[in-house]
Amino acid sequence: MNITATRITAAPATVTVISADQTVTDWAARYFGPWWSATTIDPASVCAGTVIAADVDAEAYERLEDHVRRHPHTSTVYAKANTLVTTAQDGTVTAFSPSEQLAYLSEPATGRVKIAGPEPLQVSLATARIARDAVRGQLLRDGWTVLHASAVVMGDRTLLTFGDKGAGKTTTALTLAARSGAHLLANDRVFARADAYGNVRILPWPSAAALGLGLLASLGLYEKVAARLAAGESLHPTQDDRVTTALQNGDLTPRWDSGRELKAQVFPDQFTNWFGLTLATEGVATDLLFPQVAAGAEPTLHDTSPSLGDSDFMQGATEDRYPDILGLAHGITVGGTSSARDNVRGLLGLLPHHAFTLGHDHDQAAAFLTKLINV
Repeated sequence: MNITATRITAAPATVTVISADQTVTDWAARYFGPWWSATTIDPASVCAGTVIAADVDAEAYERLEDHVRRHPHTSTVYAKANTLVTTAQDGTVTAFSPSEQLAYLSEPATGRVKIAGPEPLQVSLATARIARDAVRGQLLRDGWTVLHASAVVMGDRTLLTFGDKGAGKTTTALTLAARSGAHLLANDRVFARADAYGNVRILPWPSAAALGLGLLASLGLYEKVAARLAAGESLHPTQDDRVTTALQNGDLTPRWDSGRELKAQVFPDQFTNWFGLTLATEGVATDLLFPQVAAGAEPTLHDTSPSLGDSDFMQGATEDRYPDILGLAHGITVGGTSSARDNVRGLLGLLPHHAFTLGHDHDQAAAFLTKLINV
């Protein structure tokens, strides 16, 4: 049996993924390498720290499923899938998702996690999620928090973009990256930590980025997507088939499902390989942006100074996809400790705040934003 291993590192956090199926470790390297550090290592060197053993193994999945069903368990939603969870007296957590055919065994005391399922793709997806959760747990324990924001780096400036869902966080960040040469640091979520010098350090949250069909077209990125798809490449597998069909047919009319726009799902490495954008791997916050986007609007700066609220941190109702079902954060809320949030909120409150409205002309928006930041 040929075991492979990928070590993932972000600031002080380190997680190792091992598997007998190289698809799993290659997926982790691809997913985390562009924004964090992901390196291939000798499996024999893995002897300590958080280790995720991921097996494409139907029998192992069935054993874990049977264990959960035979013990008192609760039901929760994790990564949009109903998941049954049971916790032993020693803290060991066993869980499984029937619809995804994925099972988990977590020993928070040792940092060991096992993932099992019969399908390589599902195991690869789950392993990336759990590896990110494990890194998140270590960073939260080190005083980091998670902001609901996008971020770019322009020279020595790191710009954080805030707002409710649909406000324009992604639009603003991608406009700056595609039109003004900014380096994309994160889309929709970032890690943040107050340091000893009164700065707020920023790290990416690697994920598949959800980009609207209209945004792809208006930024001139659709043609690049179409060429890649025609060549047989693909976007992230969590993308809805209706979006894939629309992209292949060149029909960029937005697709909706129960009031929610269906969007293209982009791998982190596709920002560079497909779109020619540059990614940033860290930053120190300098400016806060609060956009609104309205069709036909002229770029306008508002004489207001919004403040950060609880919804700007990934916690409670804001954190609706990735609860810490496996105990990887050791009881710390997924948005970080209250003191970590307060420290970050206080320091960010001292930075320049820019509230503005943008239209759908991205060249015009980029010129406006570049001038705003350089004033």
